[in-house]
Formats: sequence, C-alpha cells, structure tokens
Amino acid sequence: MSDLFEALVLGVIQGLTEFLPISSSAHLRIFPELFGWGDPGAAFTAVVQIGTELAVLIYFRRDIWRIGSTWARSLVKPELRGQLDARMGWYIIVGSLPIVVLGLFFEDAIDRQLRSLWIIGTTLIVLGIVLGLADRYGANDRGLNKLGLKHAVLMGAAQAAALVPGVSRSGATISMGRALGYGRADATRYAFLLAIPAVVGAGLYKLKDVPGSDNPYGWGPTLLATVVSFVVGYAAIAWLLRYVSTRSYTPFVVYRVLLGAGVLLLVAFGVLQA
Repeated sequence: MSDLFEALVLGVIQGLTEFLPISSSAHLRIFPELFGWGDPGAAFTAVVQIGTELAVLIYFRRDIWRIGSTWARSLVKPELRGQLDARMGWYIIVGSLPIVVLGLFFEDAIDRQLRSLWIIGTTLIVLGIVLGLADRYGANDRGLNKLGLKHAVLMGAAQAAALVPGVSRSGATISMGRALGYGRADATRYAFLLAIPAVVGAGLYKLKDVPGSDNPYGWGPTLLATVVSFVVGYAAIAWLLRYVSTRSYTPFVVYRVLLGAGVLLLVAFGVLQA
C-alpha cells in the first residue's frame, strides 16, 4: 500500500510539473528525497511521462490529426508540401532528432550522474534565469505560421538540453522560442507538440526497465502514477495555455530560482543526499 500511495503522489507531481516550465524530472528527483522515499529512478520517470503525453495527444488531437494527415498526404501530393501543417510535420520530426540521438548516446550519464541534486539545483537556477531573460526581452512578432526549418532545429536543440534533469523540456523549448521572437502562447503550444515523439519514445524504451533496474516500484504503482499524471496533466495544459495568453513566465522563474537555491542549501548542509 505504501508503494501505491507514493506512486499516487508522484503521479500528481508529474502531472502538475510536466507542462509548466519548472522540470518534472527535477521534481520527481527532489520531492521523493525530501519525503524519504529515495530516487524513483530514470525508468519510472520516463514511463510516467507517457501519461502526461497522452494528455497532450488528447488535448491537441485535432491539431495532431490535421498535421499528421496533411504531412502523410504531402508525401504523395506535391501541392500540399507548402502548407503549414505539412511543414509542421517535418519540423517536429527534425526537431526531435537532437534529443533522440543525444538521449541514446548519453543514456548511462542521464540515468545516473546527471541525477545528482547538485546538478539539478544548479540547472533549475540557471535555466530559470535564461527563461526569464528570454521572456522579458524576446519579441512577440512571430507566430507558428512563420516557423521555418532553422528555428525548428534550434528549438529541437534546446529541447535536447532537457535530458539534464532540472532543465525542463517545455522551459528550454519555450526559452528558445521566446528568444527567437515567438509569442508565449505559440512557443508553449509548439513545445507541447515537439515533446510528443521524444517523451513517448523514451517512455516506451524504458518500459523494459520497469520491473527492475533502478526502478524501486513494480508495474502496479508505475501504471497508477501514469494514469494519475494523465488526469492531472490534462488540467495543467488547459490552465497553462490560458495563463500565458495574458501573463508572463515570471512566477515560474522565481519558483525555479528559489527551489534550486533551496536544494543546493539542503544538500550542502546534509539534509538531502546528492
């Protein structure tokens, strides 16, 4: 029963933090340590993220169907290749390549060394400041209709930085998008769409590690956390898209810096084990 309770709490944490630019992987590393549960491991983290990506698939189902169907038809119908949806399909594919390649190449480091709380605390602060600067000084003169291959690659490269826990997949992509001049709502929407191949792929790849490896939970708790993360994540998407349409990312920047500083202090004084 304790495993199920822990999984329930971790599912809520994952659902709340996956789409906010505050790093879900950092929270799934920090809070279990604070609660005395230990590190749930990279496999648990990756699989539970499938739940939140399912929320993305359902929430954006019309956009995804439109993009996917137009892209597929454009392979045989040249007249469709200039349409935004056809191009968007290619942008998401190309933008996903950096995180896939680097994720496979640095898998061992991501699963072990990079989960250090020293690293997580530092990246929370540094990338929080990056997000704040990009949001403050980024223009708002671009929409997704102006997205091109160069910017798709740059945002894909930014997303790949989220292989380091504490960076935040959405936060890194949004930061690059804002720096390139895309509006908050457009940058956020594209960050959600771009994450789908990488997160689903990583979760499916890590399924083999659920019964053992570094995952202290079995199939039951892991599936429970995944379901809970889906429900909570769906609500988080709707809230965030409404929020960024009228407000800045400043509260998330402040939260990241305070959380990162708190983690570093707790580790330095031996309250948390790095």
